[in-house]
Amino acid sequence: MIKAAGGGGGKGMRIAWNDQEARDSFRITKQEAASAFGDDRILIEKFIDNPRHIEIQVLSDGKGNTLYLNERECSIQRRNQKVLEEAPSSFLDPQTRKAMGEQACALANTVGYRSAGTCEFLVDPKKNFYFLEMNTRLQVEHPVTEYTTGLDLVELMIRIAAGEKLSMQQKDVPLKGWAMEARVYAEDPVRNFLPSIGTIYKYVEPKSSDGTVRVDSGIREGDEISIHWDPLISKLVTYGKDRKEAIDKLAKALDSYIIRGVNHNVPFLRAVLEHPRYIKGDISTKFIPQEYPEGFKGIQLNPTQTEELVSSAAVLHFVRGSRDATVSGKLASFERPENRELTITVNDKEHNVVVEGAEGYYKVKLDGKVQDVQTRWHPESTIFTAIINSKERTLQLVDTMSMGYQLQHYGTVFNVLVRGRKQAELAKFMPVKQAIDTSKMLQSPMPGKVISVAVQVGDKVNLGQEVLVLEAMKMQNILRASRDCTVKSIKVKKGDNVNVDQILVEFD
Repeated sequence: MIKAAGGGGGKGMRIAWNDQEARDSFRITKQEAASAFGDDRILIEKFIDNPRHIEIQVLSDGKGNTLYLNERECSIQRRNQKVLEEAPSSFLDPQTRKAMGEQACALANTVGYRSAGTCEFLVDPKKNFYFLEMNTRLQVEHPVTEYTTGLDLVELMIRIAAGEKLSMQQKDVPLKGWAMEARVYAEDPVRNFLPSIGTIYKYVEPKSSDGTVRVDSGIREGDEISIHWDPLISKLVTYGKDRKEAIDKLAKALDSYIIRGVNHNVPFLRAVLEHPRYIKGDISTKFIPQEYPEGFKGIQLNPTQTEELVSSAAVLHFVRGSRDATVSGKLASFERPENRELTITVNDKEHNVVVEGAEGYYKVKLDGKVQDVQTRWHPESTIFTAIINSKERTLQLVDTMSMGYQLQHYGTVFNVLVRGRKQAELAKFMPVKQAIDTSKMLQSPMPGKVISVAVQVGDKVNLGQEVLVLEAMKMQNILRASRDCTVKSIKVKKGDNVNVDQILVEFD
């Protein structure tokens, strides 16, 4: 493991599996560390394969009183940066929790630490734990500890800084309920979580009436996400009496979280919450590469989820059409059969649909199977909430298309074609637009800045060879050749700012 000595949050950290990766990673990590932290010193340490990342929150008043406030599980990570956290861990038993907590307190006492801090550990499948580092600050994921202990860490830090002693003992530290935190990033999960930039033109955070949903953010509508800062949009935190309730609340909150203007990782977060391994708590820091070895492509809907999407689209279209029919002077065409008898296409599969009902209660006959849909949705609303076959579901109307809608379901946006039967039949005769051949081009996978160009026109390059280095949001990425070829032209130079999908190099 090659790490920036002054790093944090997973930046400036790479794994080297062979000599060439060690050389490349050492060079890139030093550059990245100097850029992000002003310190290019490097640490080399043993890499522990397939561990869990579990950390202990400590609190020390500098007067001999040091407590551990239980643990946080932070194993769902990409690029060594945390994505989903929870407290407590579903893996630890009381004995291991106590042993890790006492070790963390011993470290804090040995160095005379005073304030809140976190000792991070890697824990192997046999519950052996290895010290990773201590973060001498308040961490991003501290809200899950606040929910499960009932303690305000910021207040306690201020009191300690003012010279006060801790008023509780270790036996007084509670552990109640379960809390989940999702880090919502401006990034594109289908492009290997590469950063996304742009202006946020619509932004609505989820809320709860009982205080069990919390959003810590620093943005608002109209703000710009640029290449110069960390892509974190917010921390979305939920609390429940147990792990299942906390997960369910987080899923519902993600479904109603409106972010427009940049790509974001809500689709990925939502997919993980549906994953059987995550639901069981069977996770490690390798969860993402193990479960998405070819990259994340969006949630793969099962038949029931597909029926929910199609039924929602049908009712949404029906309600919009009913509203349109009330406009004065408009031809009364909505009552014609083709406006109730639809062909709805999702993922290239056509479904025959008939919609009946009114005033919030609808029967959707979908491929011969009846779906009950209850909703008071109004066409002015972005959020479509309905009870479908006795289950509450929340979708988002992202955009309208000429013959359908873009609907967000389980976090992923789907193009849903909604057409009358005759329209669907005639559409088969429409020409299909051919995609541009980009096989001989190296395109920018993200907006960023060119740090270096390693090739020249006429060079012969091999599969996997470095072509250039691109920096975005303080992280450097090596772009490599995807096959053996010859460099035909280079469209950029060192220092250039580039956009996503911009052509950087052409090959013969």
